[in-house]
Amino acid sequence: MTKQEARLGVDIGGTFTDVVLEVDGESFSTKVLTTYAAPENAIIDGMHQVCTKAGLTPPAITQIIHGTTLATNALIERRGAKTALITTEGFRDVIEMRTESRFEQYDLNLQLPEPLLPRQMRYTVPGRIDATGGELVPLTAADIEPVVEAIAVAGYTSVAIGLLHSYLNPAHECLVRDVLAKRLPDVMISLSHEVSPQMREYERFNTVVANAYIKPLMKSYLGRLEGRLREEGVGCSIFLMHSGGGIISIESAADFPVRLVESGPAGGAVFAAHIAARYGLDKVLSFDMGGTTAKICLIQNQTPKTSRVFEVARSYRFKKGSGMPISIPVIDMVEIGAGGGSLAHVDAMRQIRVGPESAGSEPGPACYGRGGARPAVTDADLVLGKLDGDNFAGGSIKLDVKAANDAMLATLGTPLGLDATTAAFGLAEVVDENMANAARVHAVENGEDLSEYTMIAFGGAAPLHAARLCEKLGINRLLVPPGAGVGSAIGFLRAPFSFEATRSVYMTLAGFDGPAVTTLLAELKSEATAFVRTCAPDAEIIAEYKVYMRYKGQGWEIPVTLTAQQAQNPDPAAFEALFEADYTRLFGRAVAGMDIEITVWSVNATTPPQPVARVQQDSGSSIAEINSTCSVFDAALGSTVEAKNYHRNKIVSGATISGPATITEDETTIIVPASRVAVRQPDGCIDITTRETDE
Repeated sequence: MTKQEARLGVDIGGTFTDVVLEVDGESFSTKVLTTYAAPENAIIDGMHQVCTKAGLTPPAITQIIHGTTLATNALIERRGAKTALITTEGFRDVIEMRTESRFEQYDLNLQLPEPLLPRQMRYTVPGRIDATGGELVPLTAADIEPVVEAIAVAGYTSVAIGLLHSYLNPAHECLVRDVLAKRLPDVMISLSHEVSPQMREYERFNTVVANAYIKPLMKSYLGRLEGRLREEGVGCSIFLMHSGGGIISIESAADFPVRLVESGPAGGAVFAAHIAARYGLDKVLSFDMGGTTAKICLIQNQTPKTSRVFEVARSYRFKKGSGMPISIPVIDMVEIGAGGGSLAHVDAMRQIRVGPESAGSEPGPACYGRGGARPAVTDADLVLGKLDGDNFAGGSIKLDVKAANDAMLATLGTPLGLDATTAAFGLAEVVDENMANAARVHAVENGEDLSEYTMIAFGGAAPLHAARLCEKLGINRLLVPPGAGVGSAIGFLRAPFSFEATRSVYMTLAGFDGPAVTTLLAELKSEATAFVRTCAPDAEIIAEYKVYMRYKGQGWEIPVTLTAQQAQNPDPAAFEALFEADYTRLFGRAVAGMDIEITVWSVNATTPPQPVARVQQDSGSSIAEINSTCSVFDAALGSTVEAKNYHRNKIVSGATISGPATITEDETTIIVPASRVAVRQPDGCIDITTRETDE
């Protein structure tokens, strides 16, 4: 008899920790409030709950895959370790000078974000590597020792080492590491050529600083988590979701925690891509709204869009360049402070503003009854009738309608002369328009028309707001999959084991060196494959090749995908044809007579994707059975309407629901406005489309 497979997916969010247990294809899930002081406590609690539901004990779990926003939150809240940066003489202020670009061109009072480390925590050493990797100025141990001594006296617990052009020649960084480790063996060290071996010193230095800054925190947390799980008798392997949409070992995650900055949202994008594959959808807008933030991602051809740079903590909403750039492989998405716990206030212009400040889980929205006094999005949803206060989170949390009304009046209603319902309507419309605007901006930046897209919504708060977003964005179809409230945790269980190795080696097509390219890509493949082998030693591993190319003189590159044959037998003519085809697709035409440059080479080693069975879709063959009725505020109509209420697990395949309606389940509630009709598909998805109007 084969051993029963029991895989646990865990997503720590700013408000809730989501836990999903899959046992031989059957799924059990729960949501528990995140415990900030010791996040592992919520995981243990959630694990016991789902094991009880499944009739198992924790030792029966065969694999754990974990994602978390802890790394991101530590960077945003500036609560990392006491960290120093050692860099090349003359480059001490790179992370403060940034790129000298203005992300808000006409703001005379523009304030750039403060660097992660102030100037007094940045140190320099002599020695210089040039742009070809050659040594211009030697570096000796004697040059480094005074700096190390100053670091010892100051009492740093983590050190980032980022020297000029180390991605081409890491010898000087390695020497600094050796001297530092000998003098301070307990200090954690991060090297830029290991964390982000790419050109552009601002992004690379910032990334290695971020890695060093959160490394002690994440290493301590992961160690505690592993220890607590072992105490519970869980002896299986523990893996972490990384920002690029794959899975790495807990050891790699502890060494490179900066790769976890978008691990939770990345799981959600993988989940949405899996649903897109089931329905054969090539244009999908993934909408993930939890307790603290909302994330929007474009998924094309059932693959999330990826990037090499991600900005954390943008200080100006939606503005590229206003955040902290992290140069790692990442699923490209826009993230805004609009979650169920996002707090509202009235600004100096007497306008309602929502977020980015969040009530989180401690104390949480006012309706939680845990001491919160200001109204949050969840309070507005409760006042508007979108939530059942007696059955929130499967009945584990009772919501206080009076507390929500009081908070709404005190903060918004009384100052603006509004009743509680109108104030809640204003709050909800502001947050929905913020999210819709973020989606519009993201689509325009990528040259996409959202009216051609299908939205897939998940996260505890997304199904409450998704249909309204579709109305605002002109999107006709919305899918809410089963398990939507814990979508990111389910996505972890769908993700492949993968690791992307990158390296900056400048080359023009006019000076193309075929043998050097073959060797470089082979080395990157070996490096990436070795990482994946630490997680899946016996699995099949495939390699995906990309080069980043531009016309000579341009500032940024576009990714060009190579086949394995093109990578093993590189031909400059083939590279040029691929680049011009992609460039024309993006910008309308190629540029004749200009040389082409390659700046970054990338190989992603990954286990093959799980096979996906297509859904035989039902157009609606029956009418769903009504459970009860309730009063819900319909934003498009601007009034309260009588809505039909349904239990999701009682809706049979093919059943049709006409809005206005609410569909309740343990982890979330789906709102079907008057403008929409829903059909329960055979796989459990609620398929919501625009109601056809009579001519």
